[in-house]
Amino acid sequence: MCPLQQEVEMEDVDDDDDDPLVDIDNCDKTNPLAVVEYIDDLYQFYKKAECTGCVPPNYMEQQHDINQRMRGILIDWLVEVHYKFELMEETLYLTINLIDRFLAVKQIARKKLQLVGVTAMLLACKYEEVSVPVIEDLVLISDKAYSRQEVLDMEKLMINTLQFNLSVPTPYVFMRRFLKAAQSNKKLELLSFFMIELCLVEYEMLRFPPSLLAAAAIFTAQCNLSGCKYWSKTSEWYTTYSEEQLMECSRMMVRFHQKAGTGKLTGVQRKYSTSKYGYAAKIEAPTFLLEA
Repeated sequence: MCPLQQEVEMEDVDDDDDDPLVDIDNCDKTNPLAVVEYIDDLYQFYKKAECTGCVPPNYMEQQHDINQRMRGILIDWLVEVHYKFELMEETLYLTINLIDRFLAVKQIARKKLQLVGVTAMLLACKYEEVSVPVIEDLVLISDKAYSRQEVLDMEKLMINTLQFNLSVPTPYVFMRRFLKAAQSNKKLELLSFFMIELCLVEYEMLRFPPSLLAAAAIFTAQCNLSGCKYWSKTSEWYTTYSEEQLMECSRMMVRFHQKAGTGKLTGVQRKYSTSKYGYAAKIEAPTFLLEA
């Protein structure tokens, strides 16, 4: 059981001098926007609620005209669309969540899959963005494969199928909190997001809950930058995951990192090979994590 679930006081934890448990909210106590009084309760709620945004990891078996490879191609393309439109990071994660939740319950013909993708991005933009792309831009980016009315019809179908539930904890929600626990710098942050965006394209990663994906991405990035396994007591406390619990997911991330830039799905690799994203994709994968 994790420390937070045991409901023990932070001061009661027996720390060693080399790895003390840090109160990451102490410096924000005078900042009302940090809601320090409620932040732990919020994340305990997110942890309990994250299953509502998850889908069966084998849902694609119920689809007759599309498969996981097509899903990967769609998401790889949406990563590029998201980058081109300069949208907020939250929007990408919600877009993919909406796609998976919709496809998990609705049969879709392959010729409509891209329409599902752009419509999911439209819905995510309406939820997250201040300025929403116009439908004509989404039609244009789809090479005019669909009409404005088709986008509107799909929007109605998706939002009703999902019962208007767009408020789900995505990996991004946990990334912000867990990066703070890791006392991250910009380099660690960019490398962590590179790791987790590689996972967004991979269908097999749907078996991991968003909070575990976020923690594993940060753990993998930390190991990469430090050159050894590293997971602090502070990170374990706030994520509620131990190093052992993260290893399976982390090793999969390393393998994705190794093959990034090869094959046809290179959208994430190209995005994180730019100066804006700190050339994070050009950092060598921490292959030592693959050792037993």
